[in-house]
Amino acid sequence: MASLTEFRKVARQVCNWGRWGDADELGTLNFITAEKVAEAASLVKHGKVFPLGVDFGSGGPQGAFQFRHNPMHVMTVDGGDASTLARYGPRWARNSVAQQLSGYFEDNPFRFNDDMIIMPLQAATQWDALSHVYYDDQLYNGFPASSVTSFGAYHCGIDKVDGKGITSRGVLLDLVRHRGAETFLELGNPISPEELDQVVRAQGVKVERGDIVLIRTGWWARFLSTGDGSELGSGLDWRCAAWLYDHDIAAVAADNLMVEDPLSGVEGTFLPMHMLCLRDMGLMLGEYWDLTALAEDCAADGVYEFQLVAPPLRVIGAVGSPVNPIAIK
Repeated sequence: MASLTEFRKVARQVCNWGRWGDADELGTLNFITAEKVAEAASLVKHGKVFPLGVDFGSGGPQGAFQFRHNPMHVMTVDGGDASTLARYGPRWARNSVAQQLSGYFEDNPFRFNDDMIIMPLQAATQWDALSHVYYDDQLYNGFPASSVTSFGAYHCGIDKVDGKGITSRGVLLDLVRHRGAETFLELGNPISPEELDQVVRAQGVKVERGDIVLIRTGWWARFLSTGDGSELGSGLDWRCAAWLYDHDIAAVAADNLMVEDPLSGVEGTFLPMHMLCLRDMGLMLGEYWDLTALAEDCAADGVYEFQLVAPPLRVIGAVGSPVNPIAIK
């Protein structure tokens, strides 16, 4: 167990504040240059597409956490409305909605359905914005934590990265296959920086500046078989933040619920790697990605690099965003 003194020493070592200017709100996404995007596109050889997003629905993983809930999908207009309003709508003169809709349906064949969704922006496959986590009252690049209010994040919101696109060379590091685990990495054996190096060598893949690294722990496949969103498994040890920093990684995502290991490794802290990555490095984290099919293909052809396209929704002032990432080989 590391001390807070050791944590703060690492925080200083990996700090990117001012690296791209005092006004920067992109962080390590700055490593994704036009040349990097072109390189990623050149990796597409067969046109194979792997959706990495999970279902957004009532059976998702968030039911175990009281401050987040699974998405609620609600129909606002449906076939039952159409048949009823076409027949009775004109009589509901006092109901402006019914009156308006009946005008669409009356005396013509046109019909439509409409719906809405109510959910936390981090209910399933998502990106953490740089404003999601902070400590000592400061966000990434020294912006004040008080700039995130009930109106949203003035600094480092997810909308600030939309123009960047978040498309780059993706690299999968398959820890499940490396360890020979049958299903997923059970709690109690976090992924170390040394093990990441071992996986890189074993897979014969390079990790380069501007890459988006995907970590497969098997957690999502486990969840699909058990339905238990509260079951914890091993993730990246907090020391992996320095590994990501040393390799100039643009972003990191995993198939589990928090990327890092749920057992802190630093006394007196919760999720220390979140603090180092989001607040100090300016490196975004992606959670609840489904890497199963991609991992099977990578193991089959021995190619663990691909074009990754994962833009967030442009939700103004949001501290996270749903995403439906796609890997293309």
